[in-house]
Amino acid sequence: MSYLYLTFAILFEICGTTCMKLSEGFTKPLPSVLIFVFYGISFIAFTIALKKLDVSVAYAIWAGLGVAMISLVGYFGFNEPMPPARILFLILIAIGVIGLHLSSSAS
Repeated sequence: MSYLYLTFAILFEICGTTCMKLSEGFTKPLPSVLIFVFYGISFIAFTIALKKLDVSVAYAIWAGLGVAMISLVGYFGFNEPMPPARILFLILIAIGVIGLHLSSSAS
């Protein structure tokens, strides 16, 4: 169940970060308000996930998957470039997240 809360935390963090882009520097009211709503939900879900997960592993997964996913949002949603080096480093992030998950399962 903790990983489900961690998943929600990641998804809402991605929504909050996307709203940062959509707010255009806090000039658009709805995305500006949604930044705080989504990040608030994200922090609540993350805090609940931490009841059972190691903070070092959970935070690394949260941050790593958030970076990887928001890169995809940038590419597909905002036409940001995705050069081969960026793809390589996103793959390395994914490998790191998988490794952290496996290492926490082993202990």
